[in-house]
Amino acid sequence: MTKKSFASYAEVLAAVGQDVALTDWVTITQEQINLFADATGDHQWIHVDPERASQGPFGAPVAHGFLTLSLLARFLQESTGVEGAKVGVNYGLNKVRFPAPVPVGSRLRGHIKLLAAEAVAPDGMQMTWGVTVEREGSDKPVCVAESLSRSYGAAMG
Repeated sequence: MTKKSFASYAEVLAAVGQDVALTDWVTITQEQINLFADATGDHQWIHVDPERASQGPFGAPVAHGFLTLSLLARFLQESTGVEGAKVGVNYGLNKVRFPAPVPVGSRLRGHIKLLAAEAVAPDGMQMTWGVTVEREGSDKPVCVAESLSRSYGAAMG
């Protein structure tokens, strides 16, 4: 994995438009899918019934789109950071698409680009990240999203 640690908010601003990180691979297991189904109440058979899903449109159980999306938090936390920041928070999403399914056993990783950054009072920075989640062996991404995060307490310059 390539990790980008910014020394200050000024360094964040200077990196707008740049590819910032490529995460390590993460394997999606049936156990993760089942736990996500339990946490959200989404027990649709394409996710949690391997026998029936093997006869379905994807030939295997597939991860929930929101499970795939939830990996953005992990990918961003593991691959980016601002030195001296006291806290970082998820601020939301702009655009999200799921162009391809994630069959159980898939290996995923995130390509992260800093699309925008702006100061937020009193001592923070809002960052817009372009995250493309790829599945090993597939030529289509499984998730493309703009994720917003905020960081507070680091030095400006």
